Amino acid sequence: MKRIAILGSTGSIGQSTLAVVDAHADRLQVVGLAAGENAELFAAQIARYRPRIAAMATGAAIDRLKQSGSIGGVTIAGSGRDGLVAVASHPDVDIVLCASSGTEALEAVLAAIDQRKTIALANKEVLVMAGGIVTEAAARHGVAILPVDSEHNAIHQCLHGRAPGEVRRLILTASGGPFRGRSASDLTAVTAADALRHPTWRMGRKITIDSATLMNKGLEVIEARWLFGVGGDRIDVVVHPQSVVHSMVELTDGSIIAQLGVTDMRLPIQYAFSYPERWAAALPALDLVRAGRLDFETPDTAAFPCLRLAYRALDAERSLPVVLNAANEIAVALFLDGKLGFTSIAGVIERTMDAHQPGEVRTLAAVRALDHWAREHARDIARGLELKV
Repeated sequence: MKRIAILGSTGSIGQSTLAVVDAHADRLQVVGLAAGENAELFAAQIARYRPRIAAMATGAAIDRLKQSGSIGGVTIAGSGRDGLVAVASHPDVDIVLCASSGTEALEAVLAAIDQRKTIALANKEVLVMAGGIVTEAAARHGVAILPVDSEHNAIHQCLHGRAPGEVRRLILTASGGPFRGRSASDLTAVTAADALRHPTWRMGRKITIDSATLMNKGLEVIEARWLFGVGGDRIDVVVHPQSVVHSMVELTDGSIIAQLGVTDMRLPIQYAFSYPERWAAALPALDLVRAGRLDFETPDTAAFPCLRLAYRALDAERSLPVVLNAANEIAVALFLDGKLGFTSIAGVIERTMDAHQPGEVRTLAAVRALDHWAREHARDIARGLELKV
């Protein structure tokens, strides 16, 4: 029996994780849950899975949760980052699945590593912000970081049992999002509703917008550098609209190993929980005949410059990925609120990066300080670009 904590249990990844728990109730037990603001759904999850510890994003959300009457016998750890840390570091937890959005779970992941808990990582921002700090801590404590993102999970599977010297490059696939094939001029008037219509994946709002701008793929490139120890010059991106090939690895002899599967996050979640074993999945197998043709295209970084900006941040490394991530979160939030145009997202990010002189960030305090500066600077830039609403 593997005892798990889920950070972000009411989001799309969190709900898929609980579906995996349901399918393998003889192997998986929920010990801790942490959620954002959805107290009604969280109350239902607590009533069903009876975790030992729980937390929510705010005190107001906890107050709503307590009014549900479903938390008897469950320790409410608190709110915000402190609540996430308490859930992730609970002594009865073996595996922490980090699916919370944004950067709030960084301290919780480090606390879990310090307690030698396996990390199943579905959150890109943790490694984008503090990849060196997190991976060094994991190595120091002998902790495995298992990727849950479908692309990195695919690469993990392709690399299994292979020596580093056999690998030439990693190839991440991108669906292309809802605007694949459009030119930059075609994107000036798109709305948040347009951008949230992802063609193949059901995801949270922020990650769906990142997919539309291709920033999601850029963040994945940076994350892959830390997960697999491969430089940005050996990580490529191809657009694959069918989302059947989840990613590939090219070996030194030119052979390419690919992982294919249905577009369902339950598969990579289950792999992270079962590894190094494989369990039967309560999902239909991929039908290659019905899948039909598989297309691959070069990303259009003129229309979608966020991918180019992510490579720039990775090349500079050190502090620039922190700035990239923080500015992106601010710009995406403003776009979702109708206060910033779609094509201005990349502009806010680039101008914030231009204003920063990259340097070393060796401590969590330094990461948080830089993150705060970048958010404020991005807000200042965005004010001059805001739409009249």
